[in-house]
Amino acid sequence: MIRTIEWTPAGVVMLDQRLLPAREVYNTYKDYAGVAEAIRSMVIRGAPAIGVAAAMGIALGVKGAAAGTVQELDLQFERICSVIAGTRPTAVNLFWAVERMRMVYQKKRAEGIESICAALEQEAQVMHAEDIRANEEMGRHGQKLVPGNANILTHCNAGALATAGFGTALGVIRAAVAAGKRVSVYADETRPFLQGARLTAWELQKDKIPVTVITDNMAGHFLRNGKIDCVIVGADRIAANGDVANKIGTYSVAVLAKENQVPFYVAAPVSTFDLSLPDGSHIPIEERDPDEVRKFQGVPVTPEGVPVANPAFDVTPHRYVSAIITERGIARAPYLESLRAL
Repeated sequence: MIRTIEWTPAGVVMLDQRLLPAREVYNTYKDYAGVAEAIRSMVIRGAPAIGVAAAMGIALGVKGAAAGTVQELDLQFERICSVIAGTRPTAVNLFWAVERMRMVYQKKRAEGIESICAALEQEAQVMHAEDIRANEEMGRHGQKLVPGNANILTHCNAGALATAGFGTALGVIRAAVAAGKRVSVYADETRPFLQGARLTAWELQKDKIPVTVITDNMAGHFLRNGKIDCVIVGADRIAANGDVANKIGTYSVAVLAKENQVPFYVAAPVSTFDLSLPDGSHIPIEERDPDEVRKFQGVPVTPEGVPVANPAFDVTPHRYVSAIITERGIARAPYLESLRAL
């Protein structure tokens, strides 16, 4: 299994996804500020992986805190949580992880600093293991939706690299292959960060699962010509009504899939649900550095001085979603009822 992130005695180790597929480099982060920057700069990305990284960053920060009393640690803990929570706004798993670590902190607070540190470290590692198990369960449920002989279109990277391991959308694909199904994948390149071309293709090639990379604007062509049997994507936040925030370009794929009567599935853990939001219009959309669009590997690809917009996510309305695959089962419309039931 690809090692996306690990807790070690030396610090939090992450595979630097910015360098793939050319180089496989693992960075070790020894303080929470480094973990926060790794999340912000997309050394690690993908909603479930960001949640695990957030938990490990908080545990690392408390472990390294220079506090003589619990009262002093309280102030540092809040600063650590604030820095981690401020890294990326869209993936709700980040905030879910921060709140889960807050609960552990409060539960152990009366027992002193040593107990707090040990409990936070243990909780971060439990969340890591839980995510892998959840992805494997998601795969078990989701592979039932995949035909025995299927061409699957996916967008961005929702694989082991986007999680603690195994993957959400790619976990469903891996489970389908393990069940004996003949599966091949079309991977949108996913501009501007090229998560599909760089990361999804790299993962699937390692697993010897047939994969073909296409540019984002080719998806409609392949959907219309009957080349795609289903679409499977991940998610960064799912509102109460089933509206789904995912990597920019997902909405276009969903509309094209519906137009061409191709099932559009979302694979995501229940930690991605944000039932406090009634619909997708309330989901905050991260706007990233325009230079990610202006340049490719440092080389300018747009005229100097031209304004650039770079939203990292879009929202797919629930009416385009055929089903939402989770570790607890498969949700279908009406999502207001099925998501709460899960």
